[in-house]
Amino acid sequence: MRKFLVILDDSRECLNAMRFAAMRAAHTGGGVTILSVIPPDEFNHWIGVAETMREEARERIHAHYEVFAKWMRDKQGIDPELSIREGDPVPQIIEHVQSDPDIGVLVLGAGIEKKGPGPLVTQLTKNSGSLPIPITIVPGDLSKEKLEAIT
Repeated sequence: MRKFLVILDDSRECLNAMRFAAMRAAHTGGGVTILSVIPPDEFNHWIGVAETMREEARERIHAHYEVFAKWMRDKQGIDPELSIREGDPVPQIIEHVQSDPDIGVLVLGAGIEKKGPGPLVTQLTKNSGSLPIPITIVPGDLSKEKLEAIT
């Protein structure tokens, strides 16, 4: 089964990427993998504090995941899987794509601010030649209706 990989982060554009991935998976008989990457700079503290912060980050990720997963199950009939990695986001995303042969498309949400589409979109499009799959970039300001029409 082909899976859509979507990145869970704190960006506003993440929502449209999640919607797009779930709708496309539902329409094509695919699946969804939600990947969240915990950056290493969150843990540059004493060991005990770092471990507490790591656990809090994982709890926060699971809480956000459950919101998206419930919507995907209830509205799209998709039961997503969650993967959490630690490290620099772009290398971790690339490693995840390379480690799972079922992932067929990477779905990213593009920011709508004047400063550009966002760091992940910018960095991953620069590395797109080394990825074994295509990247779909979903504009952050598309309406639900427009997303439904194009999926």
